[in-house]
Amino acid sequence: MKPRKHLARSEWQVSSVTSYKIKGIIFDMDNTLLRSSIDFGRMRNEIYAYLADHNMLEQDIKLEEHTSSTLIQYAQRRGSWNPQAEADVWDIAAKHELLGMENAGLEPGAKDLLRQLFGRYKMVIVTNNAYSAAITALTRNDIVDCFDLIIGREQMKRMKPAPDAVYPVLRAYPTISPDEWISVGDAWIDGRASQDAGIKFVSYRGDPEKMKSRGVVPAGSIQELGQLLALL
Repeated sequence: MKPRKHLARSEWQVSSVTSYKIKGIIFDMDNTLLRSSIDFGRMRNEIYAYLADHNMLEQDIKLEEHTSSTLIQYAQRRGSWNPQAEADVWDIAAKHELLGMENAGLEPGAKDLLRQLFGRYKMVIVTNNAYSAAITALTRNDIVDCFDLIIGREQMKRMKPAPDAVYPVLRAYPTISPDEWISVGDAWIDGRASQDAGIKFVSYRGDPEKMKSRGVVPAGSIQELGQLLALL
């Protein structure tokens, strides 16, 4: 592996993310390990249109402040949510996921990083995508066997940014405390889910202002996946 060019300290943090010995790493999938082309904006807009047409959202809701998952969680808290709506919304999401994951490749440095981490840590995927879509994409890119556990939205009570997305990992490994995990992701919803579950979060090419506006304070920030090694 060629030596990486080191970025300025203002661009990434190199201090250890925790004083505890790390035993497990939770990875987001889309745009963290896999460079997918899922049109998340179009997915969100279509889900919004469905929920609005079925009177499951307040009229003054600000679309720009939401993701698909937060729109769904908003609707789930209202009395009009029902099994048919749940099935229809997941069908919309699955359609966009399948289209976006068809030719999804690896993020630069992903395979190198996983090769260096394999066998040293428990390795987990937590994604808001359907489990089947995650397995298909990870298998196609020949990295599915790097992971001890893969959590898709079917295994969650609520999706990220809710901490419920992370709780199945903690239940699966009761001897590993939250302090002994770190989480890596590109979006504020990854950080919020991790923080609220008591797990340190490392931002990968995340938007600092958006993270801050959502109350996410990363323990580390990297621009290249290989830089994660310096944080462990």
